[in-house]
Amino acid sequence: MVIFKNTKPEQSEQTSIGRKGVKRQNIYQFFMGLAIVVCLNIIVSYLFTRIDLTSEKKYTLSATTKKILTKLDDVVYFKIYLDGDFPAGFKRLRNETVDMLNQFNAYSDNIQYKLINPSAGTDKTQIQNLYKELYAKGLEPTNLKTKNTEGSSQQIIFPGAIVTYKDRELPLQLLKSQIGIAAESVLNSSIQSLEYNIASVIKKLTVTTKPKIAFIKGHGELDKYETGDISNTLSEYYNVQRVWINHKLKALNGYKAIIIAKPDSIFDEKDKFIIDQYIMKGGKVLWLVDPVFASMDSLSKSDITMGIAQRLGIEDQLFKYGVRVNYNLIEDLNAMPIPVKTGNLGNQPQINYLPWYFFPVVMPSIKNPIVNNLNAIKFEFASSLDTVGSKSIKKTILLASSSYSRVMPTPVSISLDIMRNEPDERLFNKSNIPLAVLLEGKFTSLYRHRISDTIANDKEIAFKDSSVATRMIVVSDGDVIKNDVHISGGNKFPLPLGYDRYTKETFGNKDFIQNCIDYLCDDSGLMEVRSRELKLRLLDKKIITKHRIMIQLANIGLPVILILCFAIIHGMIRKRKYTRSKTLKS
Repeated sequence: MVIFKNTKPEQSEQTSIGRKGVKRQNIYQFFMGLAIVVCLNIIVSYLFTRIDLTSEKKYTLSATTKKILTKLDDVVYFKIYLDGDFPAGFKRLRNETVDMLNQFNAYSDNIQYKLINPSAGTDKTQIQNLYKELYAKGLEPTNLKTKNTEGSSQQIIFPGAIVTYKDRELPLQLLKSQIGIAAESVLNSSIQSLEYNIASVIKKLTVTTKPKIAFIKGHGELDKYETGDISNTLSEYYNVQRVWINHKLKALNGYKAIIIAKPDSIFDEKDKFIIDQYIMKGGKVLWLVDPVFASMDSLSKSDITMGIAQRLGIEDQLFKYGVRVNYNLIEDLNAMPIPVKTGNLGNQPQINYLPWYFFPVVMPSIKNPIVNNLNAIKFEFASSLDTVGSKSIKKTILLASSSYSRVMPTPVSISLDIMRNEPDERLFNKSNIPLAVLLEGKFTSLYRHRISDTIANDKEIAFKDSSVATRMIVVSDGDVIKNDVHISGGNKFPLPLGYDRYTKETFGNKDFIQNCIDYLCDDSGLMEVRSRELKLRLLDKKIITKHRIMIQLANIGLPVILILCFAIIHGMIRKRKYTRSKTLKS
C-alpha cells in the first residue's frame, strides 16, 4: 500500500518565508562586515603601531632613531652595493640591511633605497671605473673567495652603501672588519650594528651646523700631517680646527671637544687653568699622552735604547679628574710583528717578522658603545693607567692589555734582542692592564682653593670650582691617533690611520678615535644604540653536516605527510558526519 504524505500549503509558505529571511540576514551581515572592515582601515590609516614579539626587540627601533627619522624633510637615498650572487653570509647581511631600512621606512617615507650589483655587465672597463669611484668615495672592497665545480674563484664586492641627502653624500660601510675574528662573528657583529650605523649616517647628513672641535697645539703635539687622516675623516661630521691656547682665556670657547694628541713639552699653569675651566663649563677632552718617551728611530741606529719618564705638567690635573698616568711601559705577548734581521743568507740579510712586545695589539672586550664590535687597536710604547679619586666620577676601562703582559718601570732598557729568544711566559703574569679610561660625571677643578680671591671673583674669568656633567677620555699612548706620512716629490701625504705597512692590515684606530669624539659630542643618546646586542639564532653547522640528508628529508617530506594526514582525517570526519545525517533523516 502506498501512503501519500499530505503537505499543507501553509507549511510550504512558511518554509519559503524562512529561507528569504535567512538570505536577507546573510546579505545584511555581509554588508555590515564590509562596512566594519572599511571603517577599521580608515581608522588605522590615521594610527601607527607595530608589535614586536621577539625577546630582544629586534624589530623595535630606539627612541633616538625614531626622533631622527621624524625630523627628515627630504629623501635620504641609499645605494646598496650588495646585490649579486654571494655566499649565504653576505646574503644575510644584505637581507638584514633591507629589513632594517624597511623598518626605518615604516617611520618615515623619506627613507628610500636601491640594490645595485657593481659587477653586473660585460664591459670590464666600466666595472673597473665603478670600483675606483666607490673606493674614492670611501667604500672598502672585500676580495671574496668562493668555491665552485671548476675550483675556486675570486670576486670583488663592496659591502656598503653610498647615502645621499640633498646635496650631501657619505659612505656607509656595512661590513666591519675585525682582525683575528671568525668571518661569521664579523657578519653577526655587523648585523648588530646596522641600526646605529644607518641612523648615524642619517644624522651626520642632516645636521645643519657642524659642531666645532679642536686639536690643541703649542706643546709639541702631533702636527697636521701626523693627524691628517683622522682630521679628514672627522671633518665630514665636525668643523675641525687647530688651536694654540697661548694663555688666551677664551681660546677654547665654542668648541664641543678638544683633542690633546701626544704632547712632548710641559703645559704651564696658565694653559692648564684655561683647559680646566673649559672642562668645568662642560667641555669634553680626549687626552692622548705618552708618560714615557721611547722611539723606534733610536733602534734603527742601535739595537738598544732607553725609555725615560716624560713630565708633561698635566699629571696632577689628570689625577684630580680621576686617572693616574704611570711612568712605565707595557710589554704584551699579543703584539705587532715588525721586520727584524735574524741573520744572513749568503750576502743577503734574512728578514723575519717577529712580535715586538712593546707594541700591544688590544682587542676590545667590553660592551661599551665606544669599543663595542670594534677591530683590534695597535699601540706603540703604551703605559699603564690607574683610576683614582672621587667615587662620584664614573670610571670605565675602555681598553686593556691581554692576559699575558707585564709592566716595565722607567728607566727601561729597550732592545731588539728580546724578539730573538722565546719569551718566558712566567714573566708575563699581569692581565687587563688599563690603557684607556672613560671618565663621566661632575669634576672638581684643579684650582679649587688654590687661587686668589681676585681671580676667583673676576667676572671675565668667571671661575668655576666644579663642573657640570661632562666627559673625558684618557689614553696612555699618543701614537694611537698618529698616522704614517708618505713623502713624495717634497710633499707630505698622510696614510690611513691604523694601516700597518708591514702586515698590510688596517687596525681599528680610526674607528676608535672617531667613536671617542662621537661619544664625547653626542647629546642625543645615539651612541647607546651601539651597545645593543641582538641574539642571532643560527643553525649548528656540525649538526647540519652530520645529519644533512635526514634534515632535508624532514623538511621536504614532513609537510607533505602532515597535509595528507589532515586530508584523511578531514575526509573521515565529513564521511561520518553525513552518514549520521542520512541515518537520522531516514
